[in-house]
Amino acid sequence: MTDGISGEKILVVDDSPDTLEVIRRNLVSQGYKVFTAPGVEEALGILSSTSVDLVITDLKMPRASGLDLVRHVRENLKNTEIIMITGFASIEGAVMAVKMGAEEYLAKPFTDDELFTAVKKSLEKLKMRRTANGKLPTQVSDDSFGLIGVSRSIRNVFDSIRKVTSTSANVLIIGQSGTGKELVARAIHYSGKKTSTPFVPVNCGGIPEGLLESELFGYVKGAFTGATETRAGFFQTADGGTIFLDEVSETSLSMQVKLLRVLQDKEVFMVGATKPHKVNVRILAATNKDLIGLVKKGLFREDLYFRLNVITISIPPLRERGDDILILANHFAERFAAEMPRAAPRFSDRALEVLKNYYWPGNVRELENVIQRLVVMTDGDIIDAPDLPSLMRFSPLRQTGFDRPLAEVEAEYIKNVLTSVGGNKTKAAEILGIDRKTLREKLKSADSETS
Repeated sequence: MTDGISGEKILVVDDSPDTLEVIRRNLVSQGYKVFTAPGVEEALGILSSTSVDLVITDLKMPRASGLDLVRHVRENLKNTEIIMITGFASIEGAVMAVKMGAEEYLAKPFTDDELFTAVKKSLEKLKMRRTANGKLPTQVSDDSFGLIGVSRSIRNVFDSIRKVTSTSANVLIIGQSGTGKELVARAIHYSGKKTSTPFVPVNCGGIPEGLLESELFGYVKGAFTGATETRAGFFQTADGGTIFLDEVSETSLSMQVKLLRVLQDKEVFMVGATKPHKVNVRILAATNKDLIGLVKKGLFREDLYFRLNVITISIPPLRERGDDILILANHFAERFAAEMPRAAPRFSDRALEVLKNYYWPGNVRELENVIQRLVVMTDGDIIDAPDLPSLMRFSPLRQTGFDRPLAEVEAEYIKNVLTSVGGNKTKAAEILGIDRKTLREKLKSADSETS
């Protein structure tokens, strides 16, 4: 649980509910924002989605111990301090805690003043270290090509982007539909040295297989019926710059062979041509599929996978980005309100809680669509929980139990998604990760079952 008071963020971990509550109340009285967890597993869940300044952990707990948590924090988090507390105080325990990385060690029972002093000292050390490093967590917004967020997981993406912009290595961007793979690709290209060169995005899954080769590599006049002139392909258009192959997993094995040749020889054969055409193109590829799994099934070439996957950037799903959901919601509300124009509506605390707790299967794209609809359809200055789409406010499984057929649950979810985007089938298909044809078939099937 958390308290909505601004201030440094502190996570308290203890298997004793009474101890958690006492420490929480004391710290909240000092203006800190407090998270609590009854064990290490729950603590790791909070740390994965929230930037915490200080962890206060008990030593002995069921399953994993406080020392395990201390080690995890020290090996994975750069800007988090640790205080160890225990009812089994010993010199050995203190030495081990400090060796593992705890800044302070408190023996139970301790006074309020002892707790406050230890917390203050730890946070002062953190502030000094951050100042020395010259790096504070910052929100990255429109200046970074639409990438917004402060969560640790998205900051890792920002760090990766900064590192790869100075190289010409191929990059494979992995993430679920709607997470912003093309935004990452654009950030890589436009943050590098070749900002004035072409950036050419290609949706491999959106081009019919029979046309993909001619679209990618171009064709010469007379190559096939209808080829009345010679036309350059996407690779020639991107010459000197970057081509972004989105959903590269959708390409056929025969097309993968041709892509491999481009990667190896830096040249393309236009359809109907007898000589290759040299190209100097950086390739950024993206997929929402498990390419290793496809390789094992013989559906994706292993040699092409290794050629594309020189560097990997994995984009986290929105549900794992914590407060980024609220930052993005406000950003989209301001943007869409400015387009109307109107004053940007505010979100009630209940609405923000629903937004943060929703699963977001369509990720940032789904959030953007939901906020756009809310800005357009909501008349007042405040967006409250009842204004949100019904699929976000109610769980069909909680309402009707687990005794329904999968087809029924799927059909209801699809209709809810369609409702959330105002009936826009293109947007609904994007959120669901399917094409419009599949969506039409599923809607037709659902209507026939209910008629």
